[in-house]
Amino acid sequence: MPGSDRLTHALSPDESGGDTLSDVDPTPAGTVPDPDPVVLRAARWEGRLVDVSVRAGRIDAIAPHVPGARHDAPGVDLGGRTVLPGLWDNHVHFDQWAAARRRLDLAAAGSAREAAAMVAARLAAEPPGRGELLVGYGFRDALWPDHPHRDLLDAVAPAVPIVLVSGDLHCCWVNGAAAERYGLADHPSGLIREQEWHPIMQDVRQAQARDLQRWTDDAARAAAARGVVGVVDFEAPWQLDTWAARIAGGCDVLRVVASVWPECLHDPIERGLRTGDVVPGTGGLLTMGPLKIVTDGSLNTRTAYCHDPYPGLAGTAHPCGMLLVPPDELVPLLERADRAGLEVAVHAIGDHANTLALDAFAATGARGRIEHAQLLTEPDVARFAALGLTASVQPRHAVDDRDVADRYWADRTDRAFPYRRLRDAGVPLALGSDAPVAPLDPWVGIAAAVHRSADDRAPWHPEQHITLEDALAASAGPDGPLRPGRRADLLVLDTDLPTDPAELEELPVAATMLAGRWTVAL
Repeated sequence: MPGSDRLTHALSPDESGGDTLSDVDPTPAGTVPDPDPVVLRAARWEGRLVDVSVRAGRIDAIAPHVPGARHDAPGVDLGGRTVLPGLWDNHVHFDQWAAARRRLDLAAAGSAREAAAMVAARLAAEPPGRGELLVGYGFRDALWPDHPHRDLLDAVAPAVPIVLVSGDLHCCWVNGAAAERYGLADHPSGLIREQEWHPIMQDVRQAQARDLQRWTDDAARAAAARGVVGVVDFEAPWQLDTWAARIAGGCDVLRVVASVWPECLHDPIERGLRTGDVVPGTGGLLTMGPLKIVTDGSLNTRTAYCHDPYPGLAGTAHPCGMLLVPPDELVPLLERADRAGLEVAVHAIGDHANTLALDAFAATGARGRIEHAQLLTEPDVARFAALGLTASVQPRHAVDDRDVADRYWADRTDRAFPYRRLRDAGVPLALGSDAPVAPLDPWVGIAAAVHRSADDRAPWHPEQHITLEDALAASAGPDGPLRPGRRADLLVLDTDLPTDPAELEELPVAATMLAGRWTVAL
C-alpha cells in the first residue's frame, strides 16, 4: 500500500499484559519528541479496558496500566469508549468531492426533464454572474425513461452555460451555451462521454479555483469528523504540489497519498519520486502515490468494457463498452512506471477490462492494484491473488448500482462486486468511496460491504458480503491494527459498534487523532 512505513522494530510482551516498543525511531518526519506521553485512559480495545500511551506521534504502549507513565502525565479519560484505527478512504477525487458538496445536487432526478427543471429552479433562486457557469452534479441516467439532451437544457437556460456532471464522473451533459464555450457547438446531444469531457472537467475546476482552497479545507475537516485520517487522491492529473501548498497553508488534518496520471508521469520520474516517498516539508502527511490509468468507462454509462455486449447496444460503435487504453499502450505504461519505482493503480470495471489489466500486470511484473474490479471472471479472481495485487473496491457502488447491474449485467451479477470471493482467494481489499461518486464517509462503504443493501430491500447477492471485522481492516490503511510502534492515527467512538446497517452508516465518531494530535477533540 502506498505510504506504508518502512519500520524495523521488535515488539515484546510486557509483564503487565500489554505491548511495549523497542528499537523504533520515535521521531517521524515533522514531529517533535514529547517529554512525556499522552495517555488515553480507560479505552476499550479488542474487548478490554486499557490505557493507550502516545509519544511523539506513535503508540508506545497499550496495557491495563501503562508502565512508567507518571500519574500526572497528560491524559484523557475515554470512559470506556471504543478506540479503533483511524480510517482511510482508498479512492477519492478530492477536489471534485469538495466542489460537489457545493454544486447543484441532481442525485434525486428521476428523468432528464426533472433534472432540467432542477436547473431552472436553481437559476431562478441563485442566478450566476455574467459569463459564469452553472455546474450540477450527480445525475444517473441509466434507468431514466428519457434521455439527456442539450435541447432540454436550452429550453430553461438559453444563455447561461450549463455543465451537469454525471454521478459516476464518466460524462457530462451541457447546453448549447456550454457546448459553444468548449468548441462543441455541433455536438448532436450535448452528452459528452469519457475522455472527450476531461478538458471540460479541467475548465470547470479552473472556473471555481478561487473557492477551492476553502472548499477542500472544509471537506478535509468533515472527513476527519467521520474518523478519516488519510485518503488516496486520484484527482487528475497530479495534485502533489497542490497538496503540499494546502498542508503548508494549514490543511493538516489528513494524510494524503497523491497519484499521478499518464500525462504527468514525467514529473515524478524527473524528481526521482517513488511510490511511498514522503514529501519533505509536509510534516509526514503527503506521500507519493501510484500511477493511475483509466482503461475503461463505467456501468451507468454502459462504457465499462465487457466480454459480452450490453442489452440494446448491438450494432452500435461500442456494444461491449469502451476500451480507453489498449494493451499495446497499457503494457509500456506499466513498464515505465515500474522502472521508476512507481506502483500502478489501473481503473478496470468491466470483466474484459479486468482481464486485460491482469494480463498487463502479469507481463510486466509491476506492483499495484486494480481500482473498482466490479465484474470479474472466476479465473481472474485467482489471478488477482497469484499476482499479489490489491483489489481497491467501493462497496457503496454495489448497492447504488444494483438495479442498473440487474438490467445491463442481468446474466452475470453473480460475479459482480465479488468481495467475499476476492477475500476468500487471499486478495487484499482496500475500501474506498470514489467520492464524489459516493460520500467520503468510510462508514457508508463499510455498511454496504457488510450488508449489501442501502434500503429496505433484501441484501443483493449476500453471498458476496464481508464481515464487519474484514471491512474495518480493509479501511484501516497502511498501518493496520492498533499496536505499539504504529503511528497514532486513531478514532474514538461514542457507542459500541452496531449491527444494524442504518446505525453503522451514521455511527457517531467522538474524536479523531492524527500522529498523536487531535484533529477532532472530545
